[in-house]
Amino acid sequence: MSWSNWAGTTRCTPTSVHKPQTVRELASIVKAAAFAESTVRPLGAGHSFTPVATTSDIRIQLDHLSGISGLDMENGTVTFRAGTRLRDVPGLLGPIGLALSNQGDVDPQSVAGAVSTGTHGTGLGYTGFGGMLRSFRLVTPDGRERLCSPDADGIDAEIFRLGRIGLGLFGVLTELTFDTVPEFHLAADEHAENFEELRQTFPERARSADHLEFFVFPGTDTALVKENTRVPASEYDEWTRRDGGSHRTPSKFLTAQKFFSEEVVGNAALWAMCEASRLRPNLTSRLNTIAVGSVPEQKYIDESHKVFVSPRRVRFSEMEYGIPLDDAPEVLSEIRAAIDRTNSCVSFPLEVRTAAADDVALSTAYGRETCYIAVHRYHRENWRGYFGLIEPILRAAGGRPHWGKLHSLQNSALREAYPLFDEVSNLRRQVDPEGLFLNPYLSNLFDG
Repeated sequence: MSWSNWAGTTRCTPTSVHKPQTVRELASIVKAAAFAESTVRPLGAGHSFTPVATTSDIRIQLDHLSGISGLDMENGTVTFRAGTRLRDVPGLLGPIGLALSNQGDVDPQSVAGAVSTGTHGTGLGYTGFGGMLRSFRLVTPDGRERLCSPDADGIDAEIFRLGRIGLGLFGVLTELTFDTVPEFHLAADEHAENFEELRQTFPERARSADHLEFFVFPGTDTALVKENTRVPASEYDEWTRRDGGSHRTPSKFLTAQKFFSEEVVGNAALWAMCEASRLRPNLTSRLNTIAVGSVPEQKYIDESHKVFVSPRRVRFSEMEYGIPLDDAPEVLSEIRAAIDRTNSCVSFPLEVRTAAADDVALSTAYGRETCYIAVHRYHRENWRGYFGLIEPILRAAGGRPHWGKLHSLQNSALREAYPLFDEVSNLRRQVDPEGLFLNPYLSNLFDG
């Protein structure tokens, strides 16, 4: 039963793997593990880069607990079973005219895993998944299924306040209730811009767009920009007439062009470039320049999830920090200078996105508008030196590490980065004093 995550950055061998069919079965597994003084870790899709889901004891996979279990059209909320994959959500919400308000750029994760590790999309009008959450149910060490919400009593309300991004510390999630929005389209504008000009104006640009993000390959002066404008489904026809055909609607030609862009240029060519760079590092700068020039500019309009999500076939390691948005221009300049100074040969781009401030205790965007800066390394290359070069710059800017991505912070540094970290740690000890839901990685982070 040896297992490794998607990126190959961590692996483990559980003693047993359980795939419960019902909440009652799940509760029995948890109670038995507590009685045996074992430990339990839930697994979603294994898409996190850290050892958050590793265990040498009991693993629980929730794939059989999936689908919609509740719908409140009046309040616009939908309840999903915890094992529901994000890739399946559009097919569940579309027939009832709803959508998630925001989404990341990949969708294999389970909803429980996405929430628990702080997954986010981009756009200053929108939070990550934790901010969309209205309530959740989870099974705690005593085998009890608790309903946690702002209106709950006592400790259940505290678990909601402090545990929306919970890393599985408080129990095994069974259901999650999200705010939704009426389904909408995105008008995508993908083009190249001068990196320096975009860097200097990024906070203002981000505040004036619905969804703005960009990629920049180390050693190049060109940013690959993705700017998406929200178009309500009810206004789609009127918008496309007003747009005058600038953004094309889906067609066989556009589908073929998008496939070429994503699969041939975005994946096959990137893989070849990464392999060449790994074997001949001195070619990296030239290859990055070629890659930037080969990405086509395009405008199109499609259903939101089809624009938010892109296929990621080339495996990589990733580190991402959230920093105060207004500090982004200076921080990006420092990162660029550090890469140039050390002549780092990196064949994967930096990715820059944003999110609205939220009130989620362990959110990277807690209490502030946030710019996300992510660095990547091809999975067959050692990431430690490159990430070690960039991480101090992000930390010095008050950065907070993404919980599902690689970082070096331990307990004391995390306490400084997250204002409510101590409250979360104390509540964890209250809910799970024996550490049923801990593994060595989480124990080091939260118990020091």
